[in-house]
Amino acid sequence: MARRVPAVLLVPAAAAAVVALLPLGYLAVRATEGGLGTVAEVLLRDRTVPLVVRSLLLAGVVTAGSAVLGIGTAWLVSRTRLPLRRAWAVLFALPLAIPSYVAAFAWLSVFPHFGGLAGASLVLVLCCYPYVYLPVLAVLERADPGQEEVSRALGRGPLRTFAGVTLRQVRPAAAAGGLLVALYALSDFGAVAILRYDAFTRVIYTSYRSSFDPTPAAILGCVLVALTLLIVWGEGRARGRARYARIGGGATRRLPRISLGWWTAPALLGCVAVTGLALGVPVGILGYWLTRGRSAGVDWAELTDAAVTTLVVASLGALATVLLAIPVGIIAARYRGRISGLLEQAAYAGHALPGIVVALALVFLSVRFAYPLYQRTPVLILAYAVLFLPAAVAAVRASVLQAPPLLEEVARSLGRTPAGVLRAVTVPLAAPGIAAGAALVLLTCMKELPATLLLRPTGMETLATELWNRTDTGRYAAAAPFAATLVLLAALPMFLLWRRAGAEGAT
Repeated sequence: MARRVPAVLLVPAAAAAVVALLPLGYLAVRATEGGLGTVAEVLLRDRTVPLVVRSLLLAGVVTAGSAVLGIGTAWLVSRTRLPLRRAWAVLFALPLAIPSYVAAFAWLSVFPHFGGLAGASLVLVLCCYPYVYLPVLAVLERADPGQEEVSRALGRGPLRTFAGVTLRQVRPAAAAGGLLVALYALSDFGAVAILRYDAFTRVIYTSYRSSFDPTPAAILGCVLVALTLLIVWGEGRARGRARYARIGGGATRRLPRISLGWWTAPALLGCVAVTGLALGVPVGILGYWLTRGRSAGVDWAELTDAAVTTLVVASLGALATVLLAIPVGIIAARYRGRISGLLEQAAYAGHALPGIVVALALVFLSVRFAYPLYQRTPVLILAYAVLFLPAAVAAVRASVLQAPPLLEEVARSLGRTPAGVLRAVTVPLAAPGIAAGAALVLLTCMKELPATLLLRPTGMETLATELWNRTDTGRYAAAAPFAATLVLLAALPMFLLWRRAGAEGAT
């Protein structure tokens, strides 16, 4: 029987759920405010169906490309005698530190005609394939080698074993990573906007900026949310009820690594090509424009102000998000039941809300019901909390699950109140995981672009918005210092996560 959730947790967790659901509910109300006729008019426009096709096509191409690169690189690192294997294992994960709009800026600044479906797909694949690579690599490193050994003993070569056995073992991890890639591609704004590819996020932003009537943007936002939920549902249906877990503890030994033979040179060339395009091109082009910008002069005061502003608003966003996530994560870990399930699912609503949609919803909400807060920092912080609450809840939940519940039971038996147990036992035990979740949210807040563009106070500029403003007007040398500083600042919380969790925790 599920234990009763104490009020000290239930009340703030319910508040967090309301915060997470508020933009989605209000967006639906705003979209239908003009009546079904207005909804039908927007949906039946000549541009709407092609817009859906272009957005889904982009998501499909990016997901397929990321799956090929992610699975292929993970297999090379974990199953072959690839020269410099450990170095490649780290290099393949590093593109996660480069925001997609920074990579898009780098490519476009050198190749002015770079863009369209091909350009946007290439940039997003190079930025997103680590979402597949990391979980697949983790599965391959822990997988029972018995099945692959049996396949080889039956006379199957490495390729047939890979296709018939290894792919089945990594399918759940690859599907989970592919889902993240698809959702990222569908909700990305910065890269598609810089490369001028008319996906949903760019059209929604343009519609909002160019019209005094926000209703069409709200309706398109609802369509984008529906597409997101459709992708999540489709991934669940495709995964089905299949089970891939092994019985028992399995073997702890490793499968002997495959000698690549004469394939060693092509494999190394492929590794160089992937890391060169994903890391070398953005870093090299940033270095080039930094040199050009330094010769023309850098406005250090403006750069410093943007960097400080980025750190301040991102830190406030991380603090607010973690405070909302703590009660939800503790309830999800310690109080199993219908209420805890509903609260956790509500908190995860941010998974279905792209940044542009959350921003639009909060613009409408603040203008209609809280106008003094319109274009004020609290609304921007609220947007960060809605978007990144799922990541913080997951971190808190995992950390609390690792803490022994016996200590909490002992504290309760000694007469401690639920609030006292929470303050003296639960939170201190889960503190390392909570800190890791805060670092992860801090990283994502720094890189968030569409919500910051729409919700930042007048006159406030972050590194992301300064980069956007200069790229939008073709001032690439002036944009480079902001892009480089953003990458360096974003690398700090990523480094802290790596130091705390190590390679296994990162995967």
